[in-house]
Amino acid sequence: MPSGRPSNARQLDRLMKEVDRCRRCPRLREHCRAIAETKRRAYREWDYWGRPVPSFGDPSARLLLVGLAPGAHGANRTGRMFTGDSSGDFLYRALHEAGFATQASSVSRDDGLELRDTYITAAVRCAPPDNKPTREEFQNCASHLDNELIHLPHVLVVVTFGRLGHDSFVGAEIRAGRAERKSEYPFSHGAEHVLPDGRTLISSYHPSRQNTQTGRLTPAMFRSIFERAREILASTRPGLGNGA
Repeated sequence: MPSGRPSNARQLDRLMKEVDRCRRCPRLREHCRAIAETKRRAYREWDYWGRPVPSFGDPSARLLLVGLAPGAHGANRTGRMFTGDSSGDFLYRALHEAGFATQASSVSRDDGLELRDTYITAAVRCAPPDNKPTREEFQNCASHLDNELIHLPHVLVVVTFGRLGHDSFVGAEIRAGRAERKSEYPFSHGAEHVLPDGRTLISSYHPSRQNTQTGRLTPAMFRSIFERAREILASTRPGLGNGA
């Protein structure tokens, strides 16, 4: 019998199973496994996820968030994007304040958090050493993002975190024929670009500890990104999107 779930939700579920089985980057898989075995003292009782992390959120989302990669003791531990570390604390607080999340913190993948009209993905699905994927690893993971975008037809606003997350999303748009050159979409915090099909791309500094603890990214700066996304969604006419 049919599941009753929208077809894009079923396709995204299938894609996430492919992500879970991915073995394209031996260095990253070994790093995730090693971290899961050694653990951090504060999490020694945890059963670490230790493999590629699936995306998370509403399959009918109009807001898409694109990060860099899972944190070694955050998403690589919990199995959910931006969950269990300081970056996630910063992000989910801002999303909750803007009405895109049901709670202001996220500590595990079964803590009850739900995203509202929002979907979170990343350029790379495995935690990289020193948070630095290689060029080849970005390329290996690119098709996962390409395939996801096909099955997120309602997205109207895309927020990218950090220059690498930003460039990865623009690269996906170029591969899909929805953009021509990365130089047309320069990265800076708060920059807005209207994509050829009418969607809006907003870039933000990444909510990493390095940025938030130094004051490069403040709560007010980050909150304004999602307030702006909310304004755009409220004013955008129906019918826009990637056409998938």
